[in-house]
Amino acid sequence: MQLSKFSGVEKAAVLLLCLGEDATAKIFQELSDAEIRAISRCMMNIDHVPAQIAKEVIGEYKNLQKEYAGLFVSGNEFVKKAISAGADSKRAESLMEQVSSSFESRPLETIAMMQPRMVASLLQSEHPQTVALILSTQKPEHTAKIVNDLPSELRSEVMYRIARIDKVSPEVIAQIEDALQHEIGVVVSKEQQQVGGIDKVVEILGRLENGADRQILERIQETDPDMAEDIRKKMFTFDDLVALDSRALQTILREVNNDQLTLALKTATDGVKEKILASISSRAAEMIQEDIEALGPVRLTEVERMQQEIVTVALRLEEEGKILIPGRGGGDVLV
Repeated sequence: MQLSKFSGVEKAAVLLLCLGEDATAKIFQELSDAEIRAISRCMMNIDHVPAQIAKEVIGEYKNLQKEYAGLFVSGNEFVKKAISAGADSKRAESLMEQVSSSFESRPLETIAMMQPRMVASLLQSEHPQTVALILSTQKPEHTAKIVNDLPSELRSEVMYRIARIDKVSPEVIAQIEDALQHEIGVVVSKEQQQVGGIDKVVEILGRLENGADRQILERIQETDPDMAEDIRKKMFTFDDLVALDSRALQTILREVNNDQLTLALKTATDGVKEKILASISSRAAEMIQEDIEALGPVRLTEVERMQQEIVTVALRLEEEGKILIPGRGGGDVLV
């Protein structure tokens, strides 16, 4: 188990488990519902934190405290409250009107508050690259809803272009917002943003409905097979096997031999090992556990390759309708 492989949510979960219930309760008060849900789900899957991992997580937290030491404030809210607290209500009202003009939403922020269908209608006549740039600045859940309302022939083209985006310069953001300003009548500002990329596409595809993710991936496959494969790998990973029900997991494992499973479990987390070994016979589980302990040093790339082969088996079985993978946007339910 290596800390470098932990996601931010997993690190947060481990840190809070180390800090205890009282500290966690206070920290949860400052988090959003979505953040609490994500961290809580992760914490529920942890039954043991190795001493070294706990030490590394706490050490990283302390280093971040030093790096980001200082005062964090909401300047917007501070100014509003400070002006409103003045004795002269008329003057305060006048000042608020003047100051609020600089707080008006930028076009890209306004889109974040618009109904997805309205945004799709606004963008569907734009060039796919423009649509991709705009949508890549939005939250994945909002983008997914907008993409659902775009014409089907435009969806895959837009998603492909989002995947190819890394950073957008202030000039490009300014040009986009200048164009949008005429449509939705809001002011602009210029700041560089980290947008797009394959991770963004994975988040969006995971929120699409009625199998739209598969259709988009098929189109991307035709244009760029390597990118499609990278997206598939990130959409469902070996660790995600723990989210499957026992029947689905057993269906997958019937197509995997013990040698493959032994190698794949070499670096797996305790939670993944327990879930997988509980889905096979006790005798087979004992043999694999013994083989893992006796297995000498192996290259990490070999382990990851074997894990990906098992993931590929899972994705194929889902495509064949033999299993259901939760959270992958499919509309059909196995009964």
